[in-house]
Amino acid sequence: MTQVTTVFVVDDDQAMRASLQWLIESIGMRVETFDSAQAFLDAYYPGRAGCLLLDVRMPGMSGLELQAYLTRREIRIPVIIITGHGDVAMAVKAMKAGAVDFIEKPFDDEELLNSIRNALQHDEKQRALRAQRAAIAMRLAELTPREHEVMSMVTDGKSNKEIAAALGVSAKTVEVHRARVMDKMRANSLAELVRMALIARGEPT
Repeated sequence: MTQVTTVFVVDDDQAMRASLQWLIESIGMRVETFDSAQAFLDAYYPGRAGCLLLDVRMPGMSGLELQAYLTRREIRIPVIIITGHGDVAMAVKAMKAGAVDFIEKPFDDEELLNSIRNALQHDEKQRALRAQRAAIAMRLAELTPREHEVMSMVTDGKSNKEIAAALGVSAKTVEVHRARVMDKMRANSLAELVRMALIARGEPT
């Protein structure tokens, strides 16, 4: 079931929240607004699709503190930091902590909307990648220890002959294990199997 994509706005300034809501909804995006970090945490549940538009300076938990809280709990929602008090050090801190963008008030409307679009595309790609990793992990769990060994060597570029010598088995036995690996991993080619191995290890493909 496809999730509804939402832009979550967290800003203690009521006028700013209303302005941002109007702007984002004007291009057909769904918006939820919150006047504090805690109000957002009380309403949000991990896994919701979207992005977080986050003010830096707020009473209670600041925007950067909320960003750090989400990171510690591995809640992977893309964060766009907005502030009227930004400086270079704050921008660097936010970006190093994983923010996808940092925008200072007053900002150009189209610049902000483009940033939101990019954040939502990033969220969609990351969700697809996490789903791929979960599917691959389930297939890997079906492999025997020996099949894991064979898959590791195959995806490292070893030939059947080299694998046979390393494992002390015949090339024919390696062929059997290799065929079972391809079948269990549902890989139609060696290139596809290598790609799965890279995704499982979190490496770029």
